[in-house]
Amino acid sequence: MPLKEKIVQIYEVFFTGEDPSRNNANFWEEFFLLKANVQYIETELEGLKPDKLLELKDNINLLFYHCTLTLKEEYPIRVVNALQTLCALIRGIYRKGLSDHSFDLINILVGFDVAESQMQALIENINNLIVGDSAISLKNLSFKLLLILVTVTDNVSQNTILEYIMLNSVFESIVQILANPVSRQNHGYDAMLLLTVLVNYRKYESVNPYIVKLSILDDELALTGLGYVISSAFKDFNRQYETKNEPASAGFFSALTNMVGSMFVTEDDDAQPVRASDAILLAMYEAVHLNRNFITVLTHNHTESTTSPPESPTSRTPLAVDAAAQDVLPIDMSLESTSQPTNILVTFLRYCSIILQDVKDQEKLGNGKLCMIILTCIAEDQYANSFLHDANMTFRVELYRAPMRHRKHRVDKNLPARPLACALLDLMVEFIMSHMMKNLPMDLYMRSLGIIHRILCYQKKCRVRLQYTWKQLWTALVSLLKYLLSNESALLPKYNIFHLANKVVTLFNLFITYGDTFLPSPSSYDELYYEIIRMHQVFDNLYSMALRQSTNGGDHKDSAAQLTSNLVNIRAIVNHFTPKIDSWTAANSLSSLTSDQVLDVVRTNYDTLTLKLQDNLDQYERYSEKPRETAFFTQLVRSIISDVKHHISLSNLEQQTVLQEFSSLS
Repeated sequence: MPLKEKIVQIYEVFFTGEDPSRNNANFWEEFFLLKANVQYIETELEGLKPDKLLELKDNINLLFYHCTLTLKEEYPIRVVNALQTLCALIRGIYRKGLSDHSFDLINILVGFDVAESQMQALIENINNLIVGDSAISLKNLSFKLLLILVTVTDNVSQNTILEYIMLNSVFESIVQILANPVSRQNHGYDAMLLLTVLVNYRKYESVNPYIVKLSILDDELALTGLGYVISSAFKDFNRQYETKNEPASAGFFSALTNMVGSMFVTEDDDAQPVRASDAILLAMYEAVHLNRNFITVLTHNHTESTTSPPESPTSRTPLAVDAAAQDVLPIDMSLESTSQPTNILVTFLRYCSIILQDVKDQEKLGNGKLCMIILTCIAEDQYANSFLHDANMTFRVELYRAPMRHRKHRVDKNLPARPLACALLDLMVEFIMSHMMKNLPMDLYMRSLGIIHRILCYQKKCRVRLQYTWKQLWTALVSLLKYLLSNESALLPKYNIFHLANKVVTLFNLFITYGDTFLPSPSSYDELYYEIIRMHQVFDNLYSMALRQSTNGGDHKDSAAQLTSNLVNIRAIVNHFTPKIDSWTAANSLSSLTSDQVLDVVRTNYDTLTLKLQDNLDQYERYSEKPRETAFFTQLVRSIISDVKHHISLSNLEQQTVLQEFSSLS
């Protein structure tokens, strides 16, 4: 029979209900010098029946109390073991599945009569460990304990233990970690993750102090640090995707290298797609949505070398709870000639171009939706728009594109440097053109058109003439209308396609009514009319479909009627210029006209065109999370918590590594 560890023998006494510390004044000092056996604690707690667990309440309360007390110790070995024991206790007790009795669980863990003071002491000690001069491993364990506390229930709003973290704030400690470059590199990811979960605690039911504090945070160093953590994760994702999808170079040696390399890659590894992190996206959303100062962080420029920097720690696992998001690398002056300006927004747009390629399953659709929501918030912000349209701030944004038969390159690497609004419009055009499929992602289409609408409203309001190839947007919009017309019978039972068509027509009406104030030149305005006239059959068919549905009294009668009304100016343009073009063609004895000849006819006949002034073309409903998106975010946070719980490791092997670090320091 193998000998039991001394710590296991003590645990056995604990779990029988006896107090091994009775009549032993030095018991706790000796106890925390013994290496905690996390697996044993969790296994024992898991095997206990609820009534037996209740019988052990006094012993568990006693152990919790002494663990909390030991966190003040200067001797790190005791602190490590106390943290490990606390993690095992909390996780083991909450795994009992008594989610309906969370107050009872707090009573079993801490004791109701002392819960407030004990939790205050615990959070205070954890704060001191996080912001003090503790070793990296000790801070990592402290963050693990906090992450375990905030993720003990699948639904964060049912986690009543968080009430104590609302009363005893860790926000200031998180801010300090993010503001310090060294601590941010080691613990930035965990700090960001912790803040993201805390912000979502009962956010729709009561005043959450973390929401309030994040919304008014103006510490530039901390906000920049948060931006770096998020940006580093996006960069890692982009880099992994690029590595996995870069085309193989030709040549015998390249083929041989690929063949040899593939011998060591399993089929599962090779087929496994790069997975997006919900937590990073949600952190980005909360920062953009809650804190207006964070918008300035998105636009902070730095220079990035075109050579690939080393992989940051966040890329090592799908959700690296133990890994920190690496800071932006220092610039190598020797590479200055091959460097280009970039910022978080550039990185995020590239990230979105990957995410939005594939939205076929529910998880990917959720990632795409969150990307669209973040871009909507950015497109509504006045300062962000001023930066997006600044002609003096230009960037080369290499967006990824879904592979298609008619194009070879997944990334256009020959783009000139342009204002970021051009890249954002390119991203929306690419989405519109590449997702006309049987299961139409209607919600994403509505959001993409909403983003374009917000960009145009800003340009109209501020009279910004963006140097952009508007024809590609008009072509994409017309292509979408053609798709709706061709698939009316398949789409109409499932979607209100008239609502989507109305969005498209509103964009055209905005160009028609106000285009002279924001299109880059008079010739651009002429080209708009040319495209409308050239594609008149699409608009005629759209009007016929809308008229038919509005008179037949179908489910979407009102939307169809509105569409017929919104098409009035487009139809007026077609009906006005078509006879003029036909007349000019006949007068000059031509069978067909060139585009220049049509444009000449358009320019000479503007004066006699009568258009109807349409109201509210430059108005839109501002984004609001509540109540429309509450179900989406509730489910998203639940998914993130599940991931965190799955990836937090408390193995004895890990603890051994921690102890080795301390022994090497001593």
